[in-house]
Amino acid sequence: MLFVIHCFDKDHQLELRQQTRAEHLAYLKQCGTQIKAAGPTLDTHGSMNGSVVVFECEKASEAHAFAAEDPYAKAGLFREVLIQEWKKVLPQE
Repeated sequence: MLFVIHCFDKDHQLELRQQTRAEHLAYLKQCGTQIKAAGPTLDTHGSMNGSVVVFECEKASEAHAFAAEDPYAKAGLFREVLIQEWKKVLPQE
């Protein structure tokens, strides 16, 4: 199953995001092939203001646990985290 994890940063937290970024990236890298896509969302000025991760796992509870253990989440960066099951249609592989 695939899940889209969409995280929205609290306002004015770019410094916290930058301070925690290396730890966050290391956390994502240790997940290996479970991460199908990941990257920051950007505001109209091109500054990072959230995150999107497409995560593969067997149960929604695993996606929620993954999101809760993200160093960004532990640092209190996010004002909201939405997790939804996602069906990939394209590109077909």
